[in-house]
Amino acid sequence: MSLFLFLAFVALLSALGVVFAKNPVHSVLFLILTFFTLSGHYLLLNAQFLAAVNIIVYAGAIMVLFLFVIMFLNLNEDTEPHKPALAKFAAAIAGGSLLLIMVAALRHVQPDGVNPATFDSQIGMVDRLGMVLFRQYALPFELASILLLAAMVGSVMLGKRETGERNF
Repeated sequence: MSLFLFLAFVALLSALGVVFAKNPVHSVLFLILTFFTLSGHYLLLNAQFLAAVNIIVYAGAIMVLFLFVIMFLNLNEDTEPHKPALAKFAAAIAGGSLLLIMVAALRHVQPDGVNPATFDSQIGMVDRLGMVLFRQYALPFELASILLLAAMVGSVMLGKRETGERNF
């Protein structure tokens, strides 16, 4: 329980750091810390595969992409346009409305405890996930792979230069 509370505390602090950091690179680093703490939560839930995928895909590949875009755009306070007070007020109203809706939706939720008689400790293991993925969801899995293949072929075709073609 104490490890869960520690990870939750660090996740909340780092998520707040993402929002309130002045430097975009610091914000990305806080986001990486948030992803690592969420991977710790996955490990506590006995979902090792999700924890590994979260670290590899999100904390690895996606964060490299975010850092590349931030450094490519060269964001700083001089080039950032000033936001009017009306936009800040509208954002505060929208955030408060979202908080109110979340509180109203979760007001009567009663979380259930774990029943030791029916608890399956192997539920988040990779072999179980593979069995479900390749038996029950084989067709959607294959359709998703065909969709990704078509997207890769399309991006290569769009990015391919013709002879004599000039960009800019």
